[in-house]
Amino acid sequence: MEENQNKEGQLNIELDQEVAEGTYSNLAIINHSMSEFIVDFINIMPGVPKAKVKSRIILTPQHAKRLTKALADNVRKFEQAHGDIKDYEQPPIPMNFGPTGKA
Repeated sequence: MEENQNKEGQLNIELDQEVAEGTYSNLAIINHSMSEFIVDFINIMPGVPKAKVKSRIILTPQHAKRLTKALADNVRKFEQAHGDIKDYEQPPIPMNFGPTGKA
């Protein structure tokens, strides 16, 4: 009986091979509304004036906050094990992302 109770509380997560390979991103653009956070992951290449969104994740505000805490915790653990992560100054990236607003 106790064994069944433990199994009921577990979540079985599957990871497809294509998803497991991951998608590289070196830029994230984050927007939000009252009900959601939208995170677009982009891979920009030096000297190439155009880049495409590789992945878009849409989160509830509550999940975005949990993700922020989880990322901060993992960065802290990484730095404890491997030393400080250098935050190099990046040149500003001109954004011509999506439709432009018109008056």
